[in-house]
Amino acid sequence: MEEKILHKAADMFLNLGFKSVTMDDIAHEMGISKKTIYTHFETKTKLVEKVTFYLNETVYQGISEIISRDLNVIEELFAIKDFALNYLKDEKSSPVFQLQKYYPKIYKKVHNQQVKLMTTCVTDNLERGIATGFYRPKIKVCFVSKLYYMCTMGIKNPEIFPPHDFIIKDVTSDYLDYHLRAISTPKGLEILQQFTNEK
Repeated sequence: MEEKILHKAADMFLNLGFKSVTMDDIAHEMGISKKTIYTHFETKTKLVEKVTFYLNETVYQGISEIISRDLNVIEELFAIKDFALNYLKDEKSSPVFQLQKYYPKIYKKVHNQQVKLMTTCVTDNLERGIATGFYRPKIKVCFVSKLYYMCTMGIKNPEIFPPHDFIIKDVTSDYLDYHLRAISTPKGLEILQQFTNEK
């Protein structure tokens, strides 16, 4: 039952936001009593914390699976982008920023985990891209990996990119295109062009 609650809560939080969804809402959706939820999670804060780390672990596993496919570095980034958008429901409710505002302690923990995960993945992608000739040899890997993380988080900020003016899927695709054009060699740009034409 605990796992079922976790899955349903994760789905609702991603679609409606951490603040908007109540324990009553989750109980109603599942057709169980609120008391049953509290048997497994003492408070909503405990549930939110469990859900955020569950989501992080699931995303990490998904990204690891994509990396294991041995795609070229450009296809790999597009595959990761598509996976994240699909799994995180296009982040309609800006859950990261609700988490930051209403559950700052949990946000800090999950943020530190995300920074480590993403910078490791991006650093690996950059180094392989340089080694295979898709990325320019003189790019500053540490700088670019941190910049990539900062930008991918920034484009999800509803105050900078209001949902009524920007579609997160389009903004994410546009940023990835911008990122790759900034670091790619002619060989990389050729692959990028082929890949974007297929899309």
